[in-house]
Amino acid sequence: MKLGEGVEAAIHCAAMLAGVEGAATMPGAAMAEAFGLSPSYLLKHLNALTASGILESVPGPSGGFRLARPAERITLLDIVLAVEGREPAFRCGEIRQRGPARLDASAYVKPCGISVAMLKAERAYRAALAESRLSDIVADYMSDADPRSVAANCAFVERHQRPQKSSSTKQA
Repeated sequence: MKLGEGVEAAIHCAAMLAGVEGAATMPGAAMAEAFGLSPSYLLKHLNALTASGILESVPGPSGGFRLARPAERITLLDIVLAVEGREPAFRCGEIRQRGPARLDASAYVKPCGISVAMLKAERAYRAALAESRLSDIVADYMSDADPRSVAANCAFVERHQRPQKSSSTKQA
C-alpha cells in the first residue's frame, strides 16, 4: 500500500497542532516552513483535514489552524481518510471477465478471490490505523525522541503559535 506524501505532512501537522496552547492557532505557512513544504501544497491537505472535522480554520490576521477536537479523539485512520479519501486502496475491476477466455456472467457468481484477499488486508490496515491515536503518537515522540529535536520543535511551536482572544472554543 502506498500513501501519498500528503498523509505524512497531515499527520506531522496534526501532531504539531497538538502542542499549540489553549485556543491558539498555527499559520499554515509556518507549518509548511517547519516541514520544508510548499505552502500551497500543504494548504490543500490542511483544508482536507478541516473539511473532515479534524482541524478548525480560524480566519483573519491572527488566524491559522488548530485541532477541532482533542488529540485523544483523532486517529491516524481519521487523518488518512481525510487526505486519501474513503475509497479502498484496491478496486477490483473484474478483469477476470475480460479477454478471449471470458465466459458469460453466470461463471462469475463467487467474488474474485484476489479482491477478497485485498479487501481483507485493507480492513486489517484500517483497523490498525484506527487504534493509533494522535495523542499516543505525540506522547511517544515526547518520551522517545532526541531531546534536542523535542526542544527545537517545542520552540518552533512557541514562536509561531498565535494566541486567540477567546479560549472557549478549544477542547480540553
